[in-house]
Amino acid sequence: MKRHLLSLLFLLAATATQAADHAAPKADAAKGQQTAAGVCAACHNPDGNSMIPVNPKLAGQHADYLVKQLREFKNGTRANPVMLGMSAMLSEDDARNVAAWFASQTQKGGETKNRETLELGQKLYRGGDQAKGLPACAGCHGPSGAGIPAQYPRLGGQHAEYIEAQLKSFRTAGADPKDTSGRANDPNKMMRMVAVKMTDPEIKAVADYIAGLH
Repeated sequence: MKRHLLSLLFLLAATATQAADHAAPKADAAKGQQTAAGVCAACHNPDGNSMIPVNPKLAGQHADYLVKQLREFKNGTRANPVMLGMSAMLSEDDARNVAAWFASQTQKGGETKNRETLELGQKLYRGGDQAKGLPACAGCHGPSGAGIPAQYPRLGGQHAEYIEAQLKSFRTAGADPKDTSGRANDPNKMMRMVAVKMTDPEIKAVADYIAGLH
């Protein structure tokens, strides 16, 4: 009886593994490199280290997060006319491959530029503001901004200008759900609920602090 039960368990495990492998083909970073060079390089550089402050660095970002964003640009969940056109050219395999390529690259970190707001940015990132019900960024994105694969994106070293713009976009959507100019593709409205509690100076300070994390 035990032998039959063990055999059944092994069969079920093998079947589940085969189904998972069939459902999610392994990404091909080499093919992703080709796609990145042809589709993404103008805005994000071939290796994902964007030199344009309003365009995010993709190098070193979690692959699952990148795939999610590409899907949501494509289906309109995350509104961006430029990325809508770019993502429309990519198949699901293309998205996985290019995400794998960028995830495998080493990010060229940034730096904190405004020393006057460093203390405020550090305070908000590490400890939040209990009086406002504002949670610490580090709680989800980690002390160094490394994030958690498949859950929270890497932030450390990202362009401050990009972080600032995204926080303001989340705030717009959080303040008025009918305002389609805001960003509303965060699970459970998590970032919208955070950003709506932040002032412009707080957003700028924490974005600048994040840029210097490594």
